[in-house]
Amino acid sequence: MSYQLNDKLASLVPYQPISGEYKIRLDANESYLNLADVFAERFANVVANLDFNRYPDPYAVKLCKIFAERYSLSPDFITASNGSDEIIGVIVASFLKKGETMLTLAPDFSMYGFYGEMYECKVETLNKEDDLTINADTVLQTLKNTKARLFIFSNPCNPTSLGLSREDVLKIIQGTDALVVVDEAYMDFWDQSILNTASEYDNVIVLKTCSKAMGAAAIRLGFAIANKTLTNAMSAAKSPYNVNALTQAVGEVILSDKTLLQRQVKDILNSKNALQASLCAMAKEKSDIIKVYNSCTNFIFIKMVDAKSVYAALLKKSIAVRCMGQYLRITAGSDEENKELLKELNHILQ
Repeated sequence: MSYQLNDKLASLVPYQPISGEYKIRLDANESYLNLADVFAERFANVVANLDFNRYPDPYAVKLCKIFAERYSLSPDFITASNGSDEIIGVIVASFLKKGETMLTLAPDFSMYGFYGEMYECKVETLNKEDDLTINADTVLQTLKNTKARLFIFSNPCNPTSLGLSREDVLKIIQGTDALVVVDEAYMDFWDQSILNTASEYDNVIVLKTCSKAMGAAAIRLGFAIANKTLTNAMSAAKSPYNVNALTQAVGEVILSDKTLLQRQVKDILNSKNALQASLCAMAKEKSDIIKVYNSCTNFIFIKMVDAKSVYAALLKKSIAVRCMGQYLRITAGSDEENKELLKELNHILQ
């Protein structure tokens, strides 16, 4: 008798980012700034002096200390992870029991619900308001009605590019006994972080990543910030040696630069603001564009009459963006990339 996959795996579809070679990649919310241009010599020195025969520091103590200094935090409240995805999986698997309920929002980052289903939790999804904003009171009422033990959302949001104010985030945290996980992957582009107060609450975990504003998507490095009890629990639940030695060493180089983040954010926001202004101007002339959302991230979210056909037409021109139903999500690129995108959109759109 042959082996059979269980039900949760049999119908599972792999996460499908855009693959292939494209002249312009504006689909994954990565930074267009390449850190190798700044740190090539230091990165080479790190590789040359790495003890490849030894396991890495299981708790990434030095790396967490440097991260803590960067954001004026205590290293006692920080857990390093192999990208934010790993720690999301650890949180869902460890802080919920089989069958317990977690609450997500729609639209939001799809992997939250994916991990919930994989670990056999009950995933409840609350649709956002018609304008894609989040109503804190509705969230609190839904948490109460569903008896959810965990609520996870991105702020600012991927994919909508919109954010929930610090005041409203704290209102949710203070109004529930559920664990609230706030994914601040894009918060370096905005000013409503709760990072500096995360350790003061017994039901909050804030997630950070080096993949966006830091421009280090290749090394897969993320962090979780929470009080000591939650931090100890995550340290116990994660796999040993979860952040490899090369990532730790390169991460230390990047995070040690005192002005890197400020420089990167300034350049990326200038690019995004210029792109958004151009797309808003285009929307006044092109009926194919229904709405350009006011972004507080490094990408633009656009509602289209026929997003799929525009997406396909751009791919034919070797420009990759992200198609999400009625919407296109477009990462801000270099001036040259943005100019090429706008030129092709002008030809494609009616």
